[in-house]
Amino acid sequence: MLFLLRDKLVPLLIFVQSVLCGCAKDADRGDFDRVTQEYAVRPVGRLHKEEVVESSGLAVADADGNLWTHGDGGNTSWLYLVNPQGDLIRTHPARGATNVDWEDLAQDRQRGTLFIGDFGNNANKRRDLRIYCLSGPNLSQLETIQFRYPDQRQFPPKKPARNFDCEAFFYRDDSLYLFTKNRGKGNWVKEYHLPAKPGNYVARLADSIRINTWITSADISPDGRTVALMGYGHIYLIETKPGARLFDGRKSCLPVPSTGQAEALTFVNDHDFIFSNEKGRLYRASYRSAEAAR
Repeated sequence: MLFLLRDKLVPLLIFVQSVLCGCAKDADRGDFDRVTQEYAVRPVGRLHKEEVVESSGLAVADADGNLWTHGDGGNTSWLYLVNPQGDLIRTHPARGATNVDWEDLAQDRQRGTLFIGDFGNNANKRRDLRIYCLSGPNLSQLETIQFRYPDQRQFPPKKPARNFDCEAFFYRDDSLYLFTKNRGKGNWVKEYHLPAKPGNYVARLADSIRINTWITSADISPDGRTVALMGYGHIYLIETKPGARLFDGRKSCLPVPSTGQAEALTFVNDHDFIFSNEKGRLYRASYRSAEAAR
């Protein structure tokens, strides 16, 4: 009887977890209720707090698997180069940049450009939203993208409408894709697009979807086929479809309940990704075939 009870509990737990993963039901677009078992998650290292304070973004730095990271708002305007285990290799000052509220990193892997998202906006009242572009030898050239949201009229809006904080973005095809952290009502995650070049722009509202947790980081796989959105306790995976809106792609959810409040994520190859939590612990999600996952 005990083994039969366990056999009955397993699908029940998967069902409960999938409900927690999901977004609002949409008959045309689907949701994240499919719980993926195609990844194995394990701890791989830890960032040292006395060296890297409040890491909030991750990006691949080189072929050796080293990573760029940075501190959260109010910390230094430095990038930190760490190895895959989290040990500090060196610091890199982003000269000319100010860390008002740095929240995520994105990268053009082909050109070697690194983008720093200075767009954290907890109170929804900032008028100086910007993204720094670092390029050239040793990321020595700094340029700035300034932007505003097309649908924000008040600074701040009333509390139910506060959906103009952003902590997640990635680069794709000469554009930057931004995702909001909704501090208002409705659980709507909005997707905005910006040109990935210096200038002053009005972001384009491209789409939105309802997800039942805050989104704190995002990345796209090097082959452009998979997008990962980091939430608290879950990672939301979307398969991109040529010519379709991002949120129309096939969706699944990877539960990571034991990793705590996660803040940063980056793909290290076409399938695997590394992410970190607020305590600086680093985890790797490694893809395994459907056969191995059974």
